[in-house]
Amino acid sequence: MTTTAPAPAAIPDDTGDTGDSEEAVPLRLLVTLAFIAAFSPLAVDLYLASFPEIRRDLATSPGLVQLTLTAYLVGVSVGQPVWGPLSDRYGRRSTLLVSNAITVVSSVAVVLAPTIGVLIGARLVQALSAASGMVIARAMVADLAKGYAGVRALALMMTTVGAVPVVAPAAGGALAAFLPWRGVLAVLAVVVAVQLVVTVVVVRETLPPEQRSPRLDYGDLARVVARPAYVTYALTLGLCVGSVMSYVASASFVYQDVLGFTPLVFGIAFAVNALGMTSAGFLSARLARRRHHPARTVARALPGAVLCCLLVVAAALSPWPLLMVVPVFGNAFFSNLVMGNCMGLAMEQARGLTGAGSAMLGLFMFGISALVTPMAGLIGGVGSAVTMGLVMTSMSMLASLSFALGRAWIARHPVSEAAFA
Repeated sequence: MTTTAPAPAAIPDDTGDTGDSEEAVPLRLLVTLAFIAAFSPLAVDLYLASFPEIRRDLATSPGLVQLTLTAYLVGVSVGQPVWGPLSDRYGRRSTLLVSNAITVVSSVAVVLAPTIGVLIGARLVQALSAASGMVIARAMVADLAKGYAGVRALALMMTTVGAVPVVAPAAGGALAAFLPWRGVLAVLAVVVAVQLVVTVVVVRETLPPEQRSPRLDYGDLARVVARPAYVTYALTLGLCVGSVMSYVASASFVYQDVLGFTPLVFGIAFAVNALGMTSAGFLSARLARRRHHPARTVARALPGAVLCCLLVVAAALSPWPLLMVVPVFGNAFFSNLVMGNCMGLAMEQARGLTGAGSAMLGLFMFGISALVTPMAGLIGGVGSAVTMGLVMTSMSMLASLSFALGRAWIARHPVSEAAFA
């Protein structure tokens, strides 16, 4: 399947300023924001290896333990549209401090939960508050940089955030080898406490009072999704994340039950894929530095992602299923090329509604992932390599279709992309 990116429109924006400064986002701040944004992906996957112990200790069913994960995905999906407009109205830093404080308290409640019901409820609150980290981190980058500088910064941030779901299950498995499940979840409480301290010490306000919304207006969420160009990039991003998350949700069973990997080898395989995502992030940033239009990067990466997913299916159906580890690596690489650039393109189309735009990006990413992750189990069993490959392929093809149709619409109805001129 091929996608084409029409020549980008070079329509001047209101100011004519590209804002493309090499030092728009200081490295120390960018690292801090990536650390803050990475908490939710870490909280999703770090404790997966502890599921059997949670079931035994709380005398509950596997389904109810699984609900602790579902509750988190729902909470982080819903929470981002809540915090985005709040940060537009009251500022980024103050909103982040309040939400971080709530996350610390809820994380302690997660660790101390006496029953599965309390654990599910505490995880929901933890996710609702922690969702602010992702939305505000993206909004702060967009406050400081746009155009190619914004794409570079968001690509590097997405590299960190995108690699966490790939690495966290292996790290959680290592922790579970010598810590009880409450100890593994206590690691999350420590991480968010460190985030609160770092926010106080390092993070400064990026949205001056005169640029804030005069009132708290959740109508901005509807206004930003009324922009077709924004939806094009946000939907492409969300579907690509869904492809990666469908792999993350099934890989533990596929690699160990189908391919016969030991837990150690499984962890190494996961880490190798993280290297693929990291290298793609650095390549994306380098291309942006050379002023390579991000839409062109996405148009070239999407066919690669689709091809790799098809090869996963082919390997799963062949007598040599072990071969699937190669295209899985390729999909991680191409998907991250798409994700970082689509994030930058979407945030460029959310100018004037930055907090709302960042919030809806989170809803697209985590909302689609929440729908996709159970699909393998519903369709053909979570341990089926063929099913995993088919779900990955479906998401990548839909991402390609979304991007191709959206760019065709943009070609007929040019929008401002002066920052990439």
